[in-house]
Amino acid sequence: MAEAALPRDIVLLVDDSPEALGFLTEALEQSGFSVLIATSGQAALNIVERITPDLILLDAVMPVMDGFETCRRLKANAAISQIPVIFMTGLTETEHVVNALNSGGVDYLTKPINIDELRARIRVHLANARSAQSARVALDAAGRHLLAVKGDGAIHWSTPQATRLVNAATRSDDGLHVITRHIGTWLKAQAKQGGAREDAFSLTLAGEASLHFTYLGAIGSDEFLFRLTGSNQRAGPDVLRQHFTLTLRESEVLEWIAKGKSNRDIGDILGLSARTVNKHLEQIYVKLGVENRASAAVKAAQVLYEA
Repeated sequence: MAEAALPRDIVLLVDDSPEALGFLTEALEQSGFSVLIATSGQAALNIVERITPDLILLDAVMPVMDGFETCRRLKANAAISQIPVIFMTGLTETEHVVNALNSGGVDYLTKPINIDELRARIRVHLANARSAQSARVALDAAGRHLLAVKGDGAIHWSTPQATRLVNAATRSDDGLHVITRHIGTWLKAQAKQGGAREDAFSLTLAGEASLHFTYLGAIGSDEFLFRLTGSNQRAGPDVLRQHFTLTLRESEVLEWIAKGKSNRDIGDILGLSARTVNKHLEQIYVKLGVENRASAAVKAAQVLYEA
C-alpha cells in the first residue's frame, strides 16, 4: 500500500508517430510511469514550460524541428537542463549517435524499442539524475554559491543559492541567462591563453552591484565549475539596517544569512554565542515579516543588490 501512494515519475514522450505513441504510452503506464505526450518538438517545448517531467523520451526524426534541435533547445533552458533525454530512432550510423549525445542526450535506443531495455535504461537515468540533484541540494544547504557551465557559457546547473544571488544582482527573474554571454567570453579568452588560466573575474552590473566568479576547474569534458560571491559598493549592514529598521547587530547577522552562512559560522565571525545569534534571528524574522532564514535571505539579497 505504501508504494501505491508514492508519486509516479513523469515521462514526456515526444514522437510524431501515432502508432509509436500508443505502444510506448501503454507500456510506460503499465510500468508505473505517468506519461505526457507531444507530437512535435515545439509541442514538447511548450509542455516543459508548464510541467517539469522527470525524463524525456525523444524521437530523433521529426518534421519541422528534429529531435536533435529540440534537445538543444531543451538544454538551453537552465531550469530544465538537468532532465535526462533518451533518444529513440531507427538511425544507427555513428554520426547520428554522436549528434544525439552532442545535443545533450544521455542515451540512445534504436527502433523497434525493446520495452524491457527501455524500462531498465529509464530507471538508471532517473537514479543518476536524482543523485546529481541531491548533490546540488546538499551544496545549497551548505551555503555554496556554485554553478557549472559549458564552454560557451551556457548554464549546465546552478545551486538555488547561486541562482538567487544572480537574480538579485541582475534584478531579473532569469539572471542566469543574463550572465551566460559574459562567462562564455571569459572562458574563450582563457582557452586562447593555454595553460596560463586566470582563476577569477568580476562582472559589474547596473547600479552598484557586482558578481565575482572564482574558477574552480573543469569537472567534465565540457563542464566548468565556478563559485560566486556578490558585492555592493554600499556597506551591507548599513543598507539593511536602514531598509528594515534593524539594530546594527541584527543587520550584521542578516548580511551573513544572505551570504549563506550557518548560525555557527555567524557566531564565529561576529564573536557571538549560538544562542545570541538565534535571538537576533527571532527579531529579524519579526521585522522582515518572514518565518524562516531562506525567506530572510531572499529579502536581504534583494535589498543589497538594489541600485
